[in-house]
Amino acid sequence: MFGVILAVLRSLGAAFQPRRQLLLENLALRHQLVVLNRNAEKPQFSNPDRLLWICLRAVWSRWERALTIIQPQTVIGWHRAGFRLYWRWKSRRVGGRPPIGRELIQLIHRMWQANPTWGSPRIRDELAKLGLQVSDSTIRKYRPIRPRSSSQSWRTFLHNQTKQIAAIDFFTVPTAMFRVLFVFIVLAHARRKVVHFAITEAPSAFWAGQQLVNAFPFETAPRFFLRDRDGIYSAEFVCRAASLGMEEKVIAPRSPWQNPYVERLIRSLRREYLDHVIVFNERHLHRVIREYMDYYHRHRTHRALERDCPVPRPIEAADQGKIIELSLVGGLHHRYTRLAV
Repeated sequence: MFGVILAVLRSLGAAFQPRRQLLLENLALRHQLVVLNRNAEKPQFSNPDRLLWICLRAVWSRWERALTIIQPQTVIGWHRAGFRLYWRWKSRRVGGRPPIGRELIQLIHRMWQANPTWGSPRIRDELAKLGLQVSDSTIRKYRPIRPRSSSQSWRTFLHNQTKQIAAIDFFTVPTAMFRVLFVFIVLAHARRKVVHFAITEAPSAFWAGQQLVNAFPFETAPRFFLRDRDGIYSAEFVCRAASLGMEEKVIAPRSPWQNPYVERLIRSLRREYLDHVIVFNERHLHRVIREYMDYYHRHRTHRALERDCPVPRPIEAADQGKIIELSLVGGLHHRYTRLAV
């Protein structure tokens, strides 16, 4: 009964309202009926629907009274969202500082990640050395969001330690007369460079210690060296190594993977050269290994060295001349270079 009386009073009050108010209220009510008929289960408002109510709120002071299927706060939220979109469009870039390229952004990201102790001035100065002028604010803008560690990475730490590590090992080579020659090899980890090798038919601890001295004269010995548990490395050898200031690191029994660099070198030497020749004597083997070491150091690329050689090999530009082929290691391998015109 009360609802009927309230509806009658509203109708009587509407008769005395100005025509403009009646039109706006009629528009609001009809629009809500359209929305209800469009979606039977739950009213769904599209962007044009929201825009209509935002406009009604701007030109009609009694817009709240006509709402039946949504709350006034919802319309206010739509209006605020439209306000933000409007000012985002209005404050779009018209002039000012030009944007930087994607490659430069990636370079700045890499510099932030690879140099944990650098700040934006240091990165700016480094970019200036590359002919790239970038402001501090731009560099800070592209700083990675996730926090950087102030400590160096494990990869950097281990790479720095390689300069103080060498590895030693023996391997055997049979000759044409069925003799067995022992090759002692010393490898520096820093650039995978063979520092020294020697050949003998009767190795001993004293001989191996002397070869270690020959490999590192004039206080050039690294701090650590890796070796396996071969019985030839007796107390006499250990004392000789200690006199050079070197500390030995002995790998676990039957674990060649713990001394991988020198093991890989020996495998490469066998597969790429020794398996294809017959060694006659010690002198011949010395010449064969020396020839391979020249190829290994100056011509053979290594993935661990970023596809470079232990002795850095320059990159030749495409316009330097015609590509020619050089035969190396008795024709088993070749090097390709450009012949200058």
